[in-house]
Amino acid sequence: MFQWYRQITPVERRTFWACFGGWAMDAMDMQLFGLIIPALIAGWGVSKTDAGLISGVTLVTSALGGWLGGALSDRIGRVKALQMAIIWFAGATFLAAFCQGFWQLLVLKALQGIGFGGEWAAGAVLIAEVIRPEHRGKALGSVQSGWAFGWGIAVLLYAGAFTWLPQDLAWRVMFGIGLVPALLVIYVQRAIPEPHRVAATDDDGSRTGFSHALLGIFELKTLRVTLIGGLFGLGAHGGYYGLFTWLPTFLKTERGLSVMGTGLYLGVIIVAFGCGCLVAGQLLDRIGRRLTVALFAIGCTTITVAYLLLPISGTVMLVLGFPLGFCAAGIPASMGALFNELYPAGIRGSGVGFCYNFGRIVAAGLPVLIGHMSASMSLGAAIGIDAGLAYALVVVAILLLPETRGKALDGALTMTSDGK
Repeated sequence: MFQWYRQITPVERRTFWACFGGWAMDAMDMQLFGLIIPALIAGWGVSKTDAGLISGVTLVTSALGGWLGGALSDRIGRVKALQMAIIWFAGATFLAAFCQGFWQLLVLKALQGIGFGGEWAAGAVLIAEVIRPEHRGKALGSVQSGWAFGWGIAVLLYAGAFTWLPQDLAWRVMFGIGLVPALLVIYVQRAIPEPHRVAATDDDGSRTGFSHALLGIFELKTLRVTLIGGLFGLGAHGGYYGLFTWLPTFLKTERGLSVMGTGLYLGVIIVAFGCGCLVAGQLLDRIGRRLTVALFAIGCTTITVAYLLLPISGTVMLVLGFPLGFCAAGIPASMGALFNELYPAGIRGSGVGFCYNFGRIVAAGLPVLIGHMSASMSLGAAIGIDAGLAYALVVVAILLLPETRGKALDGALTMTSDGK
């Protein structure tokens, strides 16, 4: 499975690990909130709808941050944009540790989202332009597995903090540790070269400004893929965030699991998520982008409904946790390779940032909607209905997009003969 890694150059490897680390720390910072929702409900008396609002606002700002961050990477470079985004979201997470009320946390989570979205967009384009075409799917799928690694760190922090510290202090300590990802900037600065940047141009050949880098994806030649890519992103994010924002609360409140029990169930899902990313990466380069996404999307829809809507025992839930996490991984693991291959270099960052993040704006309402729906039905039913329908949208979108496996990217990094 990892033979491809031995075939790539030192520059490709360093870029891979920088982006893997960025994804992992991104995931750690973002997943912390879902884990502390029960503590906020108990300590601050916030409702489930208010907790969902924080998640929703974070998704909206991360969507805007992804689009803006992608366009910024088209103008100033992938590496610089990546560094700025990492510092931004790490700093916002750290400051959240000192919040004294709901509105302060809402604002800081909104700021965190801007950096979070920008980091994914810049990093995804960076690695796509550095890794050779025949390994692009595997590399981006493996990088996406860094999300599982960071998610696992967040769960371990949750288990440790809430076991050994008072509840009101535990969640603050977890947010405080969110500053650690800022150290990754030092490595990125020293180890990663900037791919050659191809500026977007008008029809007369003149270079365009930031506004064109931002809005050029809506020109006639790319409008169709932009709209369908946005639909793809809506389904992917609607399913993922609708499911995993509320899953810890579902396990704790409706299934009555302890902190350690919740950690065990989530641990199975997280390990499966990492495995799903790696397998998806292999399939992307073997059977193509479209078939890989379709298989995982159908699996997501089926397993989500079974996991949350059927009257199954705790043991069966534990067993089903693996295919749930595995299938949920395949869609985000495919998006980086697919979206990069749909756009030319001058607007690639903007296109990737928009398609991946547009869905977050609409999907931002799902955590709020689920919280509201849980007032009239079980939380599990609310999650299952919303997430199942969202994943079904992915199937529709991928049928409308072209196959792009093996496509060479203009603006990709050209290696020297010694691979440096």
